[in-house]
Amino acid sequence: MRDPWPSPPPAPAPAGVDLHLDLRLGPGQSGRRAALEHALRDAVRTGRLTPGARLPSSRRLATETGLSRGTVKAAYDQLAAEGYLSARQGSATVVAARTGTPAPAPRSPASAPAAPPRHDLRPGRPDVSTFPTAAWLRATRRALATAPASAYDYGDPRGRIELRTALAEYLGRVRGVSADPERIVVTSGSVQGLALLVRVAASVVAMEDPGLPFHREVVRRAGARVVPLPTDAQGARTDLLAGLAEADAVVVTPAHQFPTGATLHPSRRQALTSWARNGGLVIEDDYDGEFRYDRQPVGAVQGMAPDHVVYLGTTSKTLGPALRLGWMVLPPHLVQPVTDAKRHDDVHTGSLGQLALAELIRDHGYDRHVRACRLRYRRRRDLLATRLAGRYAPAGIAAGLHALVALPPGGPDEIDVRRRAARVGLALETLGEFWHEPSPANPRGLIIGYGASREGAYPAALDALAGVLA
Repeated sequence: MRDPWPSPPPAPAPAGVDLHLDLRLGPGQSGRRAALEHALRDAVRTGRLTPGARLPSSRRLATETGLSRGTVKAAYDQLAAEGYLSARQGSATVVAARTGTPAPAPRSPASAPAAPPRHDLRPGRPDVSTFPTAAWLRATRRALATAPASAYDYGDPRGRIELRTALAEYLGRVRGVSADPERIVVTSGSVQGLALLVRVAASVVAMEDPGLPFHREVVRRAGARVVPLPTDAQGARTDLLAGLAEADAVVVTPAHQFPTGATLHPSRRQALTSWARNGGLVIEDDYDGEFRYDRQPVGAVQGMAPDHVVYLGTTSKTLGPALRLGWMVLPPHLVQPVTDAKRHDDVHTGSLGQLALAELIRDHGYDRHVRACRLRYRRRRDLLATRLAGRYAPAGIAAGLHALVALPPGGPDEIDVRRRAARVGLALETLGEFWHEPSPANPRGLIIGYGASREGAYPAALDALAGVLA
């Protein structure tokens, strides 16, 4: 008996590459072969087909254009004779390398990418060469092998439940965060989380001074006004929040303030949560929270007032910025409005990266990687402190991926240091770039990042820095 549902025939093997051609006849042309030759010649001349680009086989192109195979082969032969194409027996036809073609227009200075510095001591970035490639591959394979079909569809704007569940366990265990998977929203980095929160819940935002200018601009573009909140050796002056009646939200970096390197004093943490319980919204950016070197890191402020503090985290410093993975742990009243804002911002963050990260956290590969990075960055900070011992000792706690080096009175100013650094190819940043308002009265210093430099290049970068400061 004949099978009423026969199996479909096997899919044909790929026959070549796709190629768009306009075969309309131009002025003075007659015949479709001439149109094909003109279209191919024009595609090569204008650069749409670049040297080395592979063309479809004559059989494939004949089928797609409705021409005979002989017509296509004759056109290929003609253009090969003219030097536009190159074809050898048994090999594909490709666009020939041609001499005398116009060079591309030079880029303007504004569009040309800047050459990488010889020595890189800029803050805010990890050593991406340490990315745990093998562990990430294993986690990705496991995630793809077990992922349901729904993982490839549109998903929950809050993110995959697998990652939200893994994050709830990890953040509670490692950072003391009171996290429920239902109150976690996965974002494309902490910057997106900050922008969503401001759009939904803030009109005037207090931000640490000094602090990241980019984050201030993110808040402004999200529609809020920024007011400065001073910092000192004990972190943000949260004791002054009660006097900022206009501010309805504050952004703080309690674990390791950027750029001063201070950690928020216990009395300031109490003042912060008291202000939040009286109607303010605290946005806790757990900047460098994983990297404390001299003692057990202090837990997140969010654990003290989970109904009033938003916790922001990211993999940008632990794994790498390219993953674009971050998260928010929200008070219950913000879950729905932030989820709705996320849906209309980008629907949801990419699911496959989320599933891989969930696997990496579950099998403790993430913990192992962070511990290895902690040892590596601690050695780098210790070496920085040794090389600059005395007049230029780093300020702040032993933590994070950067240190503030104050410039003493009567010493070189920031402009002089940057000029000297540029001469030896050393990239660094100065404290003056991070104040809300420039002023001669502002303290001066250098922000030295010891994360971005590759392991073997770091000692040479410190040699260059010591020479600049000598």
